[in-house]
Amino acid sequence: MLDVQGIDTWRGPAQILRRVSLNVGSREAVCLVGRNGAGKTTTIDSIIGLLPVRSGKIGFQGREIGDLPPHQRARMGIGYAPEDAGLFTDLTVSENFQVCRWMAEASKRTDQVSEAETDNRIHAVFPEVLQFRQRRGLFLSGGEKKMVAIARAMALSPAVLLLDEPFEGLAPVVVTRFIEAVKKIKEMGISMLIAESNLANAVRVADRLYAIDRGEIIYQGGPRQVFENEDVMKTIRG
Repeated sequence: MLDVQGIDTWRGPAQILRRVSLNVGSREAVCLVGRNGAGKTTTIDSIIGLLPVRSGKIGFQGREIGDLPPHQRARMGIGYAPEDAGLFTDLTVSENFQVCRWMAEASKRTDQVSEAETDNRIHAVFPEVLQFRQRRGLFLSGGEKKMVAIARAMALSPAVLLLDEPFEGLAPVVVTRFIEAVKKIKEMGISMLIAESNLANAVRVADRLYAIDRGEIIYQGGPRQVFENEDVMKTIRG
């Protein structure tokens, strides 16, 4: 589904990613775990195209996409929910959703579901959005913004979702609510790559796990097996 091979990415004059490789299979939830500044967001930004890669390849459903701009990657079926939600704050929640629907319609993909089915999926995962669909993004709480960001990405009818720190800054009870939502999304057949700082949260949702530190992948494998690797655990926990 998603195949990243040996990418190097810079932010300005500084190299952030060094030969990062990872993959996400069909109907799979994969977590990328690391401390703040380890390279998680840069990896997500590289995949969606917000940052250019200097070398390496990014493949999606068997097609090389490294030279495509972000909007074309989205039209192909890569949904993206950034850490800060990235909502159009002057638009209502419904209007934010419509932006992604237009992109989905413009793509003319054969694998996308209907608008009615997309709405059903969103409401099945986040029934709460029905209460504030006409509210402007500016007047949403932090948790509501994250919820809308994920739901908006679902409005694209994606094959893969890139979620950057979806549980960051949420109360424990709300984190549990979001983890259940992620599990429902996976049950719908949508693959996910989730950047996450908290290993305990990652283990609750991941089929497989990658750990990153200083821009390099230092572990890949089962989420439970990472606890047996003392060096990786020490690095993740600082």
